[in-house]
Amino acid sequence: MSINNILIIGLGGVGLHLAKRLVHEGYGVTVIESSPQLIAATHDKLDAKIIEGNSMELACWRRAKAESMDLLIAVTDQDSVNMIASIIADRFGIPKKIARVRSPEYGYENSFLNKNDFKIDLVIHPEELVAQEISSLVMRSAANDVIDIGEGGMKVSAVRIGPSCPLAGKTIGEIYDSYREPGFRIAAIARGINTIIPTGEDTVQPNDQVFIILHGNDLHHFMSIMGIREQSIQRVMIVGGGMVGARIAELLGKTVRIKLIENDPVHAEELASELKNTDVLLGDGTDVNVMVLGGLMEMDIFIATTGNNETNIISCLLAKHIMSRTNVDPEGKEGKTIALVKKEDYLVLASTIGLDIALNMKISAANEILKFIRMGELLSLAHLHGVDAEVIELVAAPRSPITRKPLGKLRASLQEKDILVAGVFSNNACELSDEKTVIEPNQRAIVVSATKSIKEAQRLFL
Repeated sequence: MSINNILIIGLGGVGLHLAKRLVHEGYGVTVIESSPQLIAATHDKLDAKIIEGNSMELACWRRAKAESMDLLIAVTDQDSVNMIASIIADRFGIPKKIARVRSPEYGYENSFLNKNDFKIDLVIHPEELVAQEISSLVMRSAANDVIDIGEGGMKVSAVRIGPSCPLAGKTIGEIYDSYREPGFRIAAIARGINTIIPTGEDTVQPNDQVFIILHGNDLHHFMSIMGIREQSIQRVMIVGGGMVGARIAELLGKTVRIKLIENDPVHAEELASELKNTDVLLGDGTDVNVMVLGGLMEMDIFIATTGNNETNIISCLLAKHIMSRTNVDPEGKEGKTIALVKKEDYLVLASTIGLDIALNMKISAANEILKFIRMGELLSLAHLHGVDAEVIELVAAPRSPITRKPLGKLRASLQEKDILVAGVFSNNACELSDEKTVIEPNQRAIVVSATKSIKEAQRLFL
């Protein structure tokens, strides 16, 4: 089903972030919001139709022309409002509904009232999403992130480039000439606040985060020739025992040893009794003595999930320094850090000052919603953490622009749009592309696109 017109209920963190991205991608967006302050804060920042009013009043829905909408996204801070909004949307004939629901008692498969009872197609729980995301990142220990792509056995691996990495200081063209086995493609580069969809002339620099596409079977070989040491994850320290931190401890506790630092005595005692495989420590997560006495020097990964941006960033910086065993042993492990950051502006700061991974709940929620929207149009989609880029699969229609010339002949137009065709499928196997590759009609391809250019990428295949 094609989605063109979207109604968003709630202009808070998730709603505003999502509305901006959807407008940017060309969707028609209408928002219902009851807070004049939130509406005033978006003045001149959002090119969408905004209706001030209570979403529980049908008059607002009629002003929004709800009957013409293809999708509802209800993301207010109140579960009840979001669930009832889905029912109202169903009565107006809106085909697809997404709702933010935190309480496990409603909206989920095993709930007393499940999502079907509320006519919801996708339930969003930002805290659960980011906890699941962090847990997955921890278990993918060889690199900062590993993502499966479609069904072709391909993976995307995110690698931080150190000064001694063989890729540092080389252009993309030189890298491909030097390393033909295993085959890989550099899909994107995160450099400070910038996302680069690289060309053959771009140079990889120290401290870049580079996203590599390659066959899953080649990942270990690639890590080996790049001098990237793989490590098993056995010990994890978490600062902050809120909803996210406690859930991460619950998810990871069965396979790794967890130490959780919580500064509230009452909550720390509750966590100690609830989390079966976690040692709960009472203390300040930015206090070096607390961290060291808790065993930070022996940890493989440090995760900060408090409700304070500065606390999470500072504690991760301290932990990164303390956990770097290479200071005393060149062959020692170097622990990794993950910070939960609520302010989008701080995500850039976190990545530029040395943190390995910084995640944001509203961005995680928005990515999940966008994935749902695009799955009706795309075969698969994976968002690359830390950059404004996506990996998508597209099928070339007969006589589509992408089929008319070898990729080398299309290079200038693809570069202008920040689009890279990384691989093509042939006989159910994926082959990495080069400048001689010709996309045949009805052939499936792996495409890396700047988030802003996804619509352009789709048009090339239509």
